[in-house]
Amino acid sequence: MNWTDQGVMADRDSVGRREQADALAEKYGARIEQAYWTMGHYDMVTVIEAPDDESVTAMMLELTAEGNIRTSTLRAFDHAQMQAIIQRTG
Repeated sequence: MNWTDQGVMADRDSVGRREQADALAEKYGARIEQAYWTMGHYDMVTVIEAPDDESVTAMMLELTAEGNIRTSTLRAFDHAQMQAIIQRTG
């Protein structure tokens, strides 16, 4: 995630916004497992567990509509999921 200009101006509210995001995640059946404020190319990195891609996408759309962040979403696979994917390739 990257803060927008609006998000930077309200940087002191960042921790509170993160806590509000927990409720938003719950609304979509998701859970924010980890959140890290970072230095470098991204301002935050979060790990979110969601029931499906559509749920996390809806959550991100609602979260970004507040105007404080822009997101880049990466779909990740754990060991077992990747093993199943590779097995499908024959």
